[in-house]
Amino acid sequence: MKRVVVFEYVTAGGDVGGPAERDELMPMGRAMRDALVADLLAVPGVQVSAAVCPQADELPARARALRPRKGERTVDFMAREAASHDLACVVAPETGGLLLHYSRQVSPGRWMGCRPQAIAVAGSKRATLQRLDEAGVCTPLRMAEARRWVVKPDDGAGALDTRVHRSHEAALHDQLARARTGQVATLEPWVEGEALSLSLLCRGGGEAEVLSVNCQDVAVDDAGRVHFHGVRVNALPGAESLGRIATAVAQALPGLKGFVGIDLVWHHQHGPVVIEINPRITCAYAGLSAALDRNLAAELLTLYAREPAHA
Repeated sequence: MKRVVVFEYVTAGGDVGGPAERDELMPMGRAMRDALVADLLAVPGVQVSAAVCPQADELPARARALRPRKGERTVDFMAREAASHDLACVVAPETGGLLLHYSRQVSPGRWMGCRPQAIAVAGSKRATLQRLDEAGVCTPLRMAEARRWVVKPDDGAGALDTRVHRSHEAALHDQLARARTGQVATLEPWVEGEALSLSLLCRGGGEAEVLSVNCQDVAVDDAGRVHFHGVRVNALPGAESLGRIATAVAQALPGLKGFVGIDLVWHHQHGPVVIEINPRITCAYAGLSAALDRNLAAELLTLYAREPAHA
C-alpha cells in the first residue's frame, strides 16, 4: 500500500493575509485539493491523507483528514506528515518563497513536484521573464508598443495586488510606492489579448506535454485592479505553436517536473506571450482528469515512482 499525503496550503490553514484574501483563495484551494484526492483514491493500492482546516474539513470519501497539533506551524505540520508518508503532493503559493521553502523540507524521494532550482526561478516573475527571454521565448519584455503597464508582486499568487496603469509614469510611481513599504514589485508591459493558460505534464529533461489549453476569466476594473474569476478547463484545442512554447519553457527551466501551469496571452501580432510559470498544480487541475478521460494523479505517481530512494 502506497501512502500519499496531499497538502494544499490554504485548506491546510496556511496564512494568506486577511479574510478577503482567504475568501478569494479558499474555493480554488479546495477544488484543487479535492480533485487531486479523488484521483489518487481511484488508483488501486493507494492510501490518501489530506490536510484540512475548519473552513475546509470535508474530504472525498475514504480519504483521511489530517490536522495540525496545537500551536504547530504550518510548515512543521507539512514536514511531519510528509515524513510519515511515501509521497507528498504539496500545493503552495510561491509568495515569500513559500513553495521553495516547503520543497526543501521534504526528502527528494517523497516530493511530488518541481525541483527547488526550477521553483526558485519561477517564484520570481522578473527572473522568469529574463530566463525565458534569453531562451528566445516571447514575453512582455518584447512588447515595445505597449499602451498599458502592470505592476504586481514579484512573487505574487494569482491576481492579488495586481494593478494596470495607462501610463508608464503612473506604473513607476506605483512600483516605487510599494518599494518604500518593503514590497518587491515588478513592472512590465500589459499584454493585450486573450488570457490563456497551459496545463503541462513535465517529465524532466526538457520534455513537456500540453494536457490542455484553458481560457482564463481575467478582468480589470475602473481603478486598474486585476481580478481573476476562474478558468474554463480544456476550452481550446491545442495548437502546434503552444506545444513548441511548452517545450521551450521546460528546456529553459531545468527541474520543471510533474504538473506545471503556464499563464500566457494570445497577442494579435506576437502570438503566444508567456506571462509567468506556476511550478505546481494549479486550479486548472480540477476537472481535468475527467475532461481528458485519463487519471492524471495516476500518471504523476508513475512519474515519481522513478525518483531516488528516500534521503
